[in-house]
Amino acid sequence: MTCDRLVCANCAAPVSEGRCPVCRASRERLQHQEGIFAGLNPAALLVLLVALITVAVAARGFAG
Repeated sequence: MTCDRLVCANCAAPVSEGRCPVCRASRERLQHQEGIFAGLNPAALLVLLVALITVAVAARGFAG
């Protein structure tokens, strides 16, 4: 989950702006929970997957 669309219950501002201590703490906690691919959008993940498959097929073609 990202904090782009979350609204702080303390100050009613977007959490991504970090206006109050509660926002900043929530934003920091969410950033630590994100994995390595969390920042990529679905299109970028698809391109990465296609590139990985292409490399695997090419490697198999050169080996055989």
